[in-house]
Parts: sequence; C-alpha cells; structure tokens
Amino acid sequence: MKEGITPCSCGRFQIDELPCPHAWVVLKSKFLMPEDYCSDYYKPKYVVMTYEVPVYPLPDRKKWNIPAHIVDEVVLPPKWRRPPGRPKKKCDKPFIRLLQKKNQHSCNICGQEGHNKRTCRNAPRRN
Repeated sequence: MKEGITPCSCGRFQIDELPCPHAWVVLKSKFLMPEDYCSDYYKPKYVVMTYEVPVYPLPDRKKWNIPAHIVDEVVLPPKWRRPPGRPKKKCDKPFIRLLQKKNQHSCNICGQEGHNKRTCRNAPRRN
C-alpha cells in the first residue's frame, strides 16, 4: 500500500489487496490512480508469469502408479458431526470461580447459604 493512504474499515484491501468500490471513488476524487493501489499479482505482467510454467494433465486413472500400501487404505469420513445451530461462546472463567461450588444460593435476610428469603427460618415473623 502507498504511503499516506489508510486501509478501509471494510477490510477488503487487507484480504484481496484490491481497493474496495468506495475506496476506488475516493482515490479517483483525489486524482490518484486506483491501479497503483492494487497488488502486483493482479497486473498483466504477473498474470502472464503465472501461466509460464506448463501444467500437464494427469494420465488416465487406470495408468496411475499407486503404491500397494496406499491402495489398501480405506479413508472414511470423520465420525464427529457439527451440531446444529450457532456455536456457543467459550469464556475463560477466573480460577476462583472454578473453585466455588455451583448453584449455591444465599439468603437476602440472614446471608447463610442453602436457602432463600422465602424459606428463611431466621426471618422475623409477621403477626
């Protein structure tokens, strides 16, 4: 990327190394050449260089030379299946939280654990 130009907040330039459409408009309004802000890999010279190396097709499948120890292997799909729905967020709990007992209720009146204010025996009685 050229000096003085900050990347767009949409993040497309960081991924594709091409200016996004609204960045293209900004570059044109400042009389800058948007082509100068594209990665060299999209320019004709580099595209031609990509195809300089010959790519040969594979021979017919019957003519493949596959080692015996590979032919005998059976590849099965994974046993694990992704559960339906959105994945749950994993949050890191503090160590003290891990040591605490779960579902410990405390009373708002007396502060003791194991019951709530409705079942508190230390509560003042109403007449």
